[in-house]
Amino acid sequence: QVQLAESGGGSVQPGGSLRLSCAASGFTLADYTIGWFRQAPGKEREGVSCILSSDGSTYYADSVKGRFTVSRDNVKNMVYLQMNSLKPEDTAVYYCAIQRSSMYCSMGFYEYDYWGPGTHVTVSS
Repeated sequence: QVQLAESGGGSVQPGGSLRLSCAASGFTLADYTIGWFRQAPGKEREGVSCILSSDGSTYYADSVKGRFTVSRDNVKNMVYLQMNSLKPEDTAVYYCAIQRSSMYCSMGFYEYDYWGPGTHVTVSS
């Protein structure tokens, strides 16, 4: 059974850092392109970052470029999202998901099938 589970969320002050983890079971993460998304209250789910299965290339939304870093650990079957210089507008529920196609990275949530339950991130002073 394919399952994803995010962890590492919490509350942090502006300028702080968090590292989110995405654990996989029932499949090998490295075989799939994995995306990170977030959804703030009252807003549509938006793509944050993506890591390509073939060569580990990474992609970022303009809003997080230079602050967030996505990586994966094939031995642990985990994907991570390191978030630095956090801003109040980063407050959201963060999700990891498996993209339907592994050939490219997409920031469109409609191209992803399996989703984790999400982890809350709150950035506030």
